[in-house]
Amino acid sequence: AETTLKVAGWDTGTTPYYTAIKEGYEAANPDVKIEWVDLASQDYNVKASTMLAGGDTTDLYCVKELSDMQNWAKEGLIVSLNENIKADGVDLSKYAGMDACYVALTDGEQYALPFRADYWVMFYNKDLFAQAGVEEPTADWTWDDLREAAKTIADNTDAKGLAFSMKPDPYDFEMFLWSNGAAYCDAEGKLEGNLNSEKSKEVFQMFQDMEKEGYAVATEKSGTDEFRSQQAAMYIYGAWSINDFKADGLNFGLVDIPAFKDADHDSVSILSTSGIAMSKDSKNKDAAWEFVKFWTGEWASKERIGSEMPALYNVVESEKIMENPEFAPFYTMLEQSAGYTPTSFIVDNWSEVSESLALSFEQVFNPSSLQDVGAVLDEAVAE
Repeated sequence: AETTLKVAGWDTGTTPYYTAIKEGYEAANPDVKIEWVDLASQDYNVKASTMLAGGDTTDLYCVKELSDMQNWAKEGLIVSLNENIKADGVDLSKYAGMDACYVALTDGEQYALPFRADYWVMFYNKDLFAQAGVEEPTADWTWDDLREAAKTIADNTDAKGLAFSMKPDPYDFEMFLWSNGAAYCDAEGKLEGNLNSEKSKEVFQMFQDMEKEGYAVATEKSGTDEFRSQQAAMYIYGAWSINDFKADGLNFGLVDIPAFKDADHDSVSILSTSGIAMSKDSKNKDAAWEFVKFWTGEWASKERIGSEMPALYNVVESEKIMENPEFAPFYTMLEQSAGYTPTSFIVDNWSEVSESLALSFEQVFNPSSLQDVGAVLDEAVAE
């Protein structure tokens, strides 16, 4: 009898590798059909959580936010993969970002396997740098170097030097604090004296100053649109738009995120690892596990290169990704970013904290408010 596996993901209709991987799997496993359940990416976690809690029989769910996986595991909506991993001898050391993301969150039980590792890097527009007569960024840049370059570019071209989000996702933005020796909270989850520490305020002040000084633009979204339309010469983001930039013929480069000159370490990137988890209500758990291995395995990982970075180290090696200047900085950032624990994993009420932080950040960065950094952060801590 034929088994149909239903797999929930986001943008499955518009991302070409979903079709390629489905066809590849069905060709190798004629008795299994893969059916994608396409959920809109901006509502993904809400819809997926509702389906899981409602007893929907979708077998597998891609994990978009690690905090969702944490919640799903706590609520018993997804099943531990430990026994399958042991029975099939799956070597977990092959995957990037495992410890930080998967096991630590759920007390050593493994509830998902990662298929992509997302780190952030700095993108820059080579034509705008050349036009302004500025040397291209290097891996040893500090934020001072970036500011100087951004200012020269804004003075000598029609573009701004840097684009960043006026309402950054707090989960992502914490990496800039880590880079400067700060964090939102301490190991006990205390915000007071951390989010509003001097080192933390320096980071917010720097972004606000770049905006006030006229060479950075704070945008509604990520900065991708400004970079793509050559209205900004630099921005910091993950790999998701590389294929679009190439299709546009954009002349761009990638490099490590700049460091803070007084910090005694390199810059740090947030790690967003996407994985795949199995629903407790799946009626086809054995077939689902076979697909998990394929989806997170070598063949599927190669299919995804260019849309995202594979989480499998041996694919990084076999495809010589580190020799490709376009991809190498992602893995340098990975090496520099070990050992940081996002506040989202430390505080219990992260969704409320995150919402409140997002509002505070917007008060600081929104060009129509640009409120006093110290006052806003002190108030955020008091809440």
